[in-house]
Amino acid sequence: MHRLSLAAGAVLLATTLAACGGTPTAPGGTGPQPPAASAPNETSPAPTPTPDPVTFKPNVKNGATGVKVDTVVTVAATAGTLTKVKLSYTNKDRQGRTQHGVVSGTMSKDRLKWTANARLDPATAYKLTSAGKNTVNQAQSVATSFRTQNLALSRQTFPQIYPLKGSHVGVGMPVVLTFDVPVKNKKEFEKNLHVKSSPAQLGTWHWYSGTEVRYRPKKYWKPGTKVAVTANLNGVNAGNGIYGQNSTKTNFTVGRSLITKINLSSDVARVYRNGKRVRTIYVSGGKPGWQTRSGVKLIMDKRYVTRMTNAMIGAREHYSLRVRYAMRITSSGEFLHAAPWNAGNFGRRNASHGCTGMSTGNAAWLFNRVLIGDPVITTGSSRGMEPGNGYGDWNLSYAKYKKGSAL
Repeated sequence: MHRLSLAAGAVLLATTLAACGGTPTAPGGTGPQPPAASAPNETSPAPTPTPDPVTFKPNVKNGATGVKVDTVVTVAATAGTLTKVKLSYTNKDRQGRTQHGVVSGTMSKDRLKWTANARLDPATAYKLTSAGKNTVNQAQSVATSFRTQNLALSRQTFPQIYPLKGSHVGVGMPVVLTFDVPVKNKKEFEKNLHVKSSPAQLGTWHWYSGTEVRYRPKKYWKPGTKVAVTANLNGVNAGNGIYGQNSTKTNFTVGRSLITKINLSSDVARVYRNGKRVRTIYVSGGKPGWQTRSGVKLIMDKRYVTRMTNAMIGAREHYSLRVRYAMRITSSGEFLHAAPWNAGNFGRRNASHGCTGMSTGNAAWLFNRVLIGDPVITTGSSRGMEPGNGYGDWNLSYAKYKKGSAL
């Protein structure tokens, strides 16, 4: 019994040592046993990687100064997407008043890039705030501040556009865009000029000089056409260190077709509305030495009463007349108007200093029906229209007119 107890105690001690980390023995109690193989599912899991935060890459450095105004600000996101971008600004107007604003922009469909819809203004402080999130929706935002270059007024060109917004015009009316400082980089400017017409009609721009560019359709506008013009010129490089300022736009509607055809060989004018003759008017044009120009002209201005003198055109013969129902058709001073003092010459001979006169009744009738941009087509004289004298755009074929485009 005692020996059996001792043997049992030995076995228990050996078992206890093995359980406490001792070296196990092979069966029979001799030699070390090989380590037990680990179960396949008992390995420790790899740690989950921490996702990178979303980062923003604007194309303007934080704290930058003298940033060029033709810069189009962009922001790109990596390791995530953009949720919101805001480009705000503070500057002073010409009267020194502080003004604030926000530049709108366009987000790409994948939300990886934002692009401003406009260029920059000179001497302006900008703040670009970019917000986004990474792949696990962790939010991040960064602010970038910068300031644009200073530009003297002599290095800025401001556009003016005509017809005015909401105008009702004739079928021949061109779009007229003028600049106070000449544009050298006409191609870059023209790329930012857009005309949309409904119904759509083919047309082109034509540069008359560095300070004036016009647009006309291939044929007269179709009656009832609606036209929208946008000149996105703010910050556009005009060349010679000059930049465009103040983008502008307009819209207008084309009225019915009203075309006046004047034959100075017979001194008769015929008025056509939508292709149908509605009036015959006897007239008197410019006498020898003061010939009325032949060509296509457009109604440019209307005045119920205006003063005309010989000094205005450099004529030696003295006159000072109070003229009624005056319709300007050239920049140089040709008008259609009432000329009752010349009544004996209507339909017989040309006796004016270049204008086309008619009776007061006929002048009133025409005056009350014409729109700015209605064509007046004159024939029968040997003197032609000079380029740029009024709205003489229709004296060039469309092919020649298109050659005046910078594109």
